[in-house]
Amino acid sequence: MSSLTTLARPYARAAFDLAEQAGKLAGWHQALENAALVVNEPAVNALLDNPALSRAQAVSLVTDTLGDGLDEEVKRFLVVLAENDRLALLPEVKRLFGVMREQAEQRLTVRVVSAVPLEDDQARRMNEALAKRFECEIQLQNEVDPRVLGGAVIYAGDQVIDGSLRGRLTRLQNSLI
Repeated sequence: MSSLTTLARPYARAAFDLAEQAGKLAGWHQALENAALVVNEPAVNALLDNPALSRAQAVSLVTDTLGDGLDEEVKRFLVVLAENDRLALLPEVKRLFGVMREQAEQRLTVRVVSAVPLEDDQARRMNEALAKRFECEIQLQNEVDPRVLGGAVIYAGDQVIDGSLRGRLTRLQNSLI
Protein backbone atom coordinates (compact mmCIF):
# COMPACT_ATOMS: atom_id res chain seq x y z
CA MET A 1 0.00 0.00 0.00
CA SER A 2 2.80 2.42 0.85
CA SER A 3 4.33 2.00 -2.61
CA LEU A 4 0.96 2.90 -4.16
CA THR A 5 0.84 5.96 -1.94
CA THR A 6 4.36 6.93 -2.93
CA LEU A 7 3.51 6.62 -6.63
CA ALA A 8 0.15 8.38 -6.31
CA ARG A 9 1.25 11.29 -4.10
CA PRO A 10 2.80 13.52 -6.84
CA TYR A 11 -0.28 13.05 -9.04
CA ALA A 12 -2.62 13.81 -6.16
CA ARG A 13 -0.58 16.92 -5.33
CA ALA A 14 -0.69 18.06 -8.97
CA ALA A 15 -4.45 17.46 -9.18
CA PHE A 16 -4.98 19.31 -5.91
CA ASP A 17 -2.90 22.29 -7.05
CA LEU A 18 -4.81 22.50 -10.35
CA ALA A 19 -8.17 22.23 -8.58
CA GLU A 20 -7.23 24.77 -5.93
CA GLN A 21 -6.02 27.31 -8.51
CA ALA A 22 -9.26 26.89 -10.45
CA GLY A 23 -11.35 27.04 -7.26
CA LYS A 24 -12.90 23.67 -8.09
CA LEU A 25 -11.89 21.40 -5.22
CA ALA A 26 -15.35 19.86 -4.87
CA GLY A 27 -15.72 19.29 -8.63
CA TRP A 28 -12.31 17.68 -8.96
CA HIS A 29 -12.91 15.52 -5.91
CA GLN A 30 -16.17 14.24 -7.40
CA ALA A 31 -14.55 13.65 -10.81
CA LEU A 32 -11.65 11.73 -9.24
CA GLU A 33 -14.09 9.70 -7.16
CA ASN A 34 -16.11 8.79 -10.25
CA ALA A 35 -12.98 7.95 -12.25
CA ALA A 36 -11.70 5.78 -9.40
CA LEU A 37 -15.00 3.90 -9.37
CA VAL A 38 -14.69 3.27 -13.10
CA VAL A 39 -11.10 2.05 -12.79
CA ASN A 40 -12.07 -0.26 -9.90
CA GLU A 41 -14.70 -2.03 -11.99
CA PRO A 42 -13.30 -5.52 -12.71
CA ALA A 43 -14.17 -5.40 -16.42
CA VAL A 44 -12.54 -1.99 -16.88
CA ASN A 45 -9.56 -3.00 -14.78
CA ALA A 46 -9.04 -6.07 -16.98
CA LEU A 47 -9.18 -3.89 -20.11
CA LEU A 48 -6.69 -1.38 -18.67
CA ASP A 49 -4.28 -4.24 -17.94
CA ASN A 50 -4.48 -5.39 -21.56
CA PRO A 51 -1.23 -4.39 -23.32
CA ALA A 52 -3.08 -4.20 -26.66
CA LEU A 53 -5.07 -1.22 -25.36
CA SER A 54 -3.39 2.06 -26.31
CA ARG A 55 -3.06 4.88 -23.82
CA ALA A 56 -5.51 6.99 -25.80
CA GLN A 57 -8.01 4.14 -25.74
CA ALA A 58 -7.53 3.76 -22.00
CA VAL A 59 -8.30 7.44 -21.42
CA SER A 60 -11.30 7.23 -23.76
CA LEU A 61 -12.57 4.22 -21.88
CA VAL A 62 -12.56 6.16 -18.60
CA THR A 63 -13.74 9.54 -19.96
CA ASP A 64 -16.50 8.04 -22.12
CA THR A 65 -17.82 6.18 -19.10
CA LEU A 66 -17.82 9.39 -17.05
CA GLY A 67 -19.79 11.30 -19.69
CA ASP A 68 -19.69 14.72 -21.32
CA GLY A 69 -19.75 16.82 -18.16
CA LEU A 70 -16.12 16.08 -17.35
CA ASP A 71 -13.93 19.18 -16.94
CA GLU A 72 -11.22 19.59 -19.62
CA GLU A 73 -8.52 19.96 -16.96
CA VAL A 74 -9.57 16.63 -15.44
CA LYS A 75 -9.44 15.02 -18.89
CA ARG A 76 -5.90 16.33 -19.42
CA PHE A 77 -4.97 15.01 -15.98
CA LEU A 78 -6.29 11.57 -16.94
CA VAL A 79 -4.24 11.74 -20.15
CA VAL A 80 -1.09 12.40 -18.10
CA LEU A 81 -1.91 9.45 -15.85
CA ALA A 82 -2.43 7.22 -18.89
CA GLU A 83 0.78 8.39 -20.57
CA ASN A 84 2.66 7.31 -17.48
CA ASP A 85 0.71 4.04 -17.10
CA ARG A 86 -0.77 5.27 -13.83
CA LEU A 87 -4.56 5.10 -14.40
CA ALA A 88 -4.70 2.21 -11.94
CA LEU A 89 -3.54 4.65 -9.24
CA LEU A 90 -6.76 6.67 -9.46
CA PRO A 91 -8.30 5.24 -6.26
CA GLU A 92 -5.21 6.19 -4.26
CA VAL A 93 -4.94 9.57 -6.00
CA LYS A 94 -8.58 10.22 -5.06
CA ARG A 95 -7.93 9.24 -1.43
CA LEU A 96 -4.87 11.48 -1.12
CA PHE A 97 -6.69 14.33 -2.87
CA GLY A 98 -9.48 13.98 -0.29
CA VAL A 99 -6.99 14.22 2.57
CA MET A 100 -5.43 17.35 1.05
CA ARG A 101 -8.88 18.86 0.50
CA GLU A 102 -9.86 18.22 4.12
CA GLN A 103 -6.66 19.86 5.33
CA ALA A 104 -7.19 22.89 3.10
CA GLU A 105 -10.80 23.25 4.27
CA GLN A 106 -9.78 22.60 7.89
CA ARG A 107 -11.97 19.53 8.15
CA LEU A 108 -11.18 16.06 9.39
CA THR A 109 -13.14 12.86 8.96
CA VAL A 110 -12.84 10.79 12.12
CA ARG A 111 -13.83 7.14 12.28
CA VAL A 112 -14.97 5.98 15.71
CA VAL A 113 -15.18 2.21 16.18
CA SER A 114 -17.22 1.22 19.22
CA ALA A 115 -18.92 -1.90 20.55
CA VAL A 116 -22.35 -0.26 20.34
CA PRO A 117 -23.63 2.71 18.31
CA LEU A 118 -22.81 6.08 19.83
CA GLU A 119 -25.75 7.91 21.39
CA ASP A 120 -26.43 11.42 20.08
CA ASP A 121 -25.08 13.05 23.24
CA GLN A 122 -21.91 10.91 23.16
CA ALA A 123 -21.35 11.73 19.49
CA ARG A 124 -21.86 15.46 20.13
CA ARG A 125 -19.41 15.52 23.09
CA MET A 126 -16.84 13.47 21.17
CA ASN A 127 -17.21 15.76 18.17
CA GLU A 128 -16.63 18.84 20.36
CA ALA A 129 -13.61 17.32 22.10
CA LEU A 130 -12.02 16.22 18.81
CA ALA A 131 -12.71 19.61 17.19
CA LYS A 132 -10.92 21.27 20.10
CA ARG A 133 -8.00 18.83 19.98
CA PHE A 134 -7.46 18.98 16.20
CA GLU A 135 -8.58 22.61 15.80
CA CYS A 136 -10.81 21.90 12.83
CA GLU A 137 -14.32 20.87 11.86
CA ILE A 138 -14.91 17.18 12.56
CA GLN A 139 -17.05 14.81 10.56
CA LEU A 140 -17.72 11.82 12.80
CA GLN A 141 -18.35 8.36 11.35
CA ASN A 142 -19.38 5.68 13.81
CA GLU A 143 -18.67 2.01 13.09
CA VAL A 144 -19.89 -0.79 15.33
CA ASP A 145 -17.53 -3.68 16.05
CA PRO A 146 -18.42 -5.93 19.00
CA ARG A 147 -14.77 -7.07 19.24
CA VAL A 148 -13.93 -3.66 20.74
CA LEU A 149 -15.73 -4.90 23.92
CA GLY A 150 -16.19 -1.42 25.38
CA GLY A 151 -14.94 2.12 24.88
CA ALA A 152 -13.86 3.17 21.39
CA VAL A 153 -10.98 3.27 18.94
CA ILE A 154 -10.67 6.62 17.16
CA TYR A 155 -8.99 6.94 13.76
CA ALA A 156 -8.24 10.61 13.04
CA GLY A 157 -6.03 11.14 10.03
CA ASP A 158 -2.80 9.27 10.75
CA GLN A 159 -3.48 9.08 14.50
CA VAL A 160 -5.12 6.21 16.35
CA ILE A 161 -6.49 6.73 19.84
CA ASP A 162 -7.28 3.38 21.42
CA GLY A 163 -9.60 3.86 24.35
CA SER A 164 -11.18 0.44 24.00
CA LEU A 165 -11.43 -2.17 26.71
CA ARG A 166 -9.77 -4.62 24.35
CA GLY A 167 -6.84 -2.23 23.89
CA ARG A 168 -6.47 -1.79 27.63
CA LEU A 169 -6.48 -5.56 28.17
CA THR A 170 -3.84 -5.98 25.46
CA ARG A 171 -1.64 -3.29 27.04
CA LEU A 172 -2.07 -4.92 30.46
CA GLN A 173 -1.16 -8.33 29.02
CA ASN A 174 1.95 -6.88 27.35
CA SER A 175 3.07 -5.21 30.57
CA LEU A 176 2.74 -8.47 32.48
CA ILE A 177 4.77 -10.46 29.98
